[in-house]
Amino acid sequence: QVQLVESGGGLVQAGGSLRLSCAASGRTFSTYAMAWFRQAPGKEREFVAAVTESGRSTYYADSVKGRFTVSRDNAKNTVYLQMNLLKAEDTAVYYCAARKTVVGIRHGSDYWGQGTQVTVSS
Repeated sequence: QVQLVESGGGLVQAGGSLRLSCAASGRTFSTYAMAWFRQAPGKEREFVAAVTESGRSTYYADSVKGRFTVSRDNAKNTVYLQMNLLKAEDTAVYYCAARKTVVGIRHGSDYWGQGTQVTVSS
């Protein structure tokens, strides 16, 4: 069982930056691939970014490539999402997720956090 708690959301102006954090419980964090998803009002949840268990490989949705960076610190059981050059269309609830393998992670995960709101004003 993995419990995930996101933090770092808030209100920011377009062009600004935010860093989201996701703290995981348990001693098996380093065995899970980690991902970020988001869900805007009236829309389906969508994949944002993922990082492999070791942190060596990362994957991004086309809509955030070049602006967002996912990383992890296995010593701290934490995954991060650095978001730069934010746009109004990035407004959503952002969810952290854990999956035993990065294969298929874009389509779903085994464990989810409760989400943190990110609002970008234009």
